[in-house]
Amino acid sequence: MSPDKQSAPDPGERAKLLPGVAAIGLWMFFLCLMCLLGVSLHRLPHVFLAFCVAFALGGHGLIRLRRWGWALTLATVFLSALWGLWTLIHFHQIDWIAMVVINAVLFLYLIRPEVTTRLR
Repeated sequence: MSPDKQSAPDPGERAKLLPGVAAIGLWMFFLCLMCLLGVSLHRLPHVFLAFCVAFALGGHGLIRLRRWGWALTLATVFLSALWGLWTLIHFHQIDWIAMVVINAVLFLYLIRPEVTTRLR
């Protein structure tokens, strides 16, 4: 087999899941569960049920390597980072800084060219 044929991907071959993308998908399911727990314990308003659905759909779509899953995950990670930043500033809860940093790192990972090319 020539080197040219080895480097060209087969159009029928399915793209492989990056380990970081799989971890982010699991993180989205974790955020969904934590959000459900917060709503059920009445620590978060019922509006956050919409975020639970967005976290679960985004994680599922991202693990299945769907473009809409990537976009939804990108949006929910960004909004989650903003929520954590607002909570950190408004209520002076320093423990939310971990959530802000984790979500910022995940956002930066999701916009890398290696990740976006796998989802095309």
